[in-house]
Amino acid sequence: MAASQASSDPSVMAGEELRRQPRKPPIKYLVPLIYAPVLPLIKITLKRQPVLRDRLFFIVLGGAFLHGSYLVSDLYNVESK
Repeated sequence: MAASQASSDPSVMAGEELRRQPRKPPIKYLVPLIYAPVLPLIKITLKRQPVLRDRLFFIVLGGAFLHGSYLVSDLYNVESK
């Protein structure tokens, strides 16, 4: 009788149904590791083309700020719910 009660217990069944999914790296938090080294490389490699260098630098920098604001707004939305 105790076995039938344990099997009908919803907390035990929920534990059995939930399986551990493999953890994936949070890509949205790892993106700065990609574009952070790109900024100095833009300045170094395009030294002889200042117009292109500045435009590309500010486009990448703007993308970094947009990505950061997206992450902050996403965290803010989670906290407000």
